[in-house]
Amino acid sequence: MTDSPAADSAPAPVTPAKDRVLIFDTTLRDGEQSPGASMTHDEKLRIALLLDEMGVDIIEAGFPIASEGDFEAVRAVAKAVKNASVCGLSRASRRDIDRNWEAVSHAKRPRIHTFISTSPLHMKFKLQMEPEQVLEKIAESVAYARSLCDDVQWSPEDGTRTEHDFLVEAVRIAIEAGATTINIPDTVGYTAPGESAAIIRMLRERTPGIENVVISTHCHNDLGMAVANALAAVEAGARQIECTINGLGERAGNAALEEVVMAMRVRGDIMPFETRVDTTRIMQASRLVSAVTGFPVQFNKAIVGKNAFAHESGIHQDGMLKHAGTYEIMRPEDVGLTESNLVMGKHSGRHAFREKLKALGYDLGDNAFEDAFVRFKALADRKKEVFDDDLRALVDDATTSVANDRIQVKFLRVVCGTEAPQSADLILEIDGVERRHTSSGDGPVDAAFNAVKALVPHTAALKLYQVHAVTDGTDAQATVSVRLEEGGKIVTGQAADTDTIVASTRAYVNALNKLLVRREKSAPSESITAAE
Repeated sequence: MTDSPAADSAPAPVTPAKDRVLIFDTTLRDGEQSPGASMTHDEKLRIALLLDEMGVDIIEAGFPIASEGDFEAVRAVAKAVKNASVCGLSRASRRDIDRNWEAVSHAKRPRIHTFISTSPLHMKFKLQMEPEQVLEKIAESVAYARSLCDDVQWSPEDGTRTEHDFLVEAVRIAIEAGATTINIPDTVGYTAPGESAAIIRMLRERTPGIENVVISTHCHNDLGMAVANALAAVEAGARQIECTINGLGERAGNAALEEVVMAMRVRGDIMPFETRVDTTRIMQASRLVSAVTGFPVQFNKAIVGKNAFAHESGIHQDGMLKHAGTYEIMRPEDVGLTESNLVMGKHSGRHAFREKLKALGYDLGDNAFEDAFVRFKALADRKKEVFDDDLRALVDDATTSVANDRIQVKFLRVVCGTEAPQSADLILEIDGVERRHTSSGDGPVDAAFNAVKALVPHTAALKLYQVHAVTDGTDAQATVSVRLEEGGKIVTGQAADTDTIVASTRAYVNALNKLLVRREKSAPSESITAAE
């Protein structure tokens, strides 16, 4: 019996092409609105460049009208980013839009994002405008933005609590005025997955011209459903997701980029969508944003948490030893979590150190590498074995400490124990001049902070003091986060050291340096909050 020629020539089954979903990252705008998550100019640039390298489609770089510092940061990101669209946010006013365009026009692919509230509650109490006035404002602002930029996104703030008839009319007007993307924000995290999908379907069915624009979704996590709501919207026809690294954002945060991207990748069988994001850079982005903001990632956080790929249960461990797929639905290396076999210690040389950093996702310039290597040698003298997390903390600490900071810790000695008073003898270099002071306090950290305040008088209030061990053992490095608030300005400092008191003092000084930068760069401007 011979094989049938027809069977031999039968074509292989064709896998249907997956729909593309655009990833709109708003870590630098909505994420930075988290109290205490403010970022410096250089930190925003570092995050933006990494997002661009990851393959994020649109980077919302900030709210240019908010302050001179925000404007400069958006403009710098627009100039630096090579592939992604760079977007700025503006309210429905020509002044906002002009300032926005001035910042983003330098980008290869600029986008103007403008918004106005549309829910009855917001229109009555926030805007104090009648619905007809809001519709007029939509037509005027979107048309003006489109006269400047070919790529215009419009959002109805509090869209998920907007009456459907009014939402359809508002979206219709925005499309006719020239909007190319319509974003539906769940501003207060109120909606649920079924409702999120229903709103998108309703708009697709009832709004003339909506087939010619991209529908976007922007979900907040107040009820813990941001990711589910975003994915439900995509299944209903949205093709852009607004999200942030680590789910950073106001109140309970936004939909997490790493979660929506990996959900679509792992469950492509039921969600046939794809993105351009290089998922192997996810851990690097997560750690960078955590280090810059001082917001630690919870251990059991999906995808990027320390325990996301940890297995302690005997049953789980047994299954993992037999086949990783028994308890892991994705591979650690898929998100950039790789462990090298190189064990680092005080005898490790520059080449091994550089290779180790590359394996961990760090590509440092020559000066930054030399500084990190010196720190590594000092750490290796104090620790017998240097773990991967030690190196990450070391490099992140090096990047948060700037060589030309106006205030630098030069010497610290504390006296502590069961008998009071505890004291700290501190030398700071302030604008190139060394100054010394000894203070007492309720414990060594309080004493050290009192010494800093004596040498650098200020009115900033300490809002957060947080310590966590980087690795196990009594010789573990401590990473300390310090949050200060002064005159409405909130900054977060961070430092790592095997000595907790040294790390605490350096974190406090790091926050003060950021506060000085904020003072210098802040221009007198109105107080603006861009909830959207």
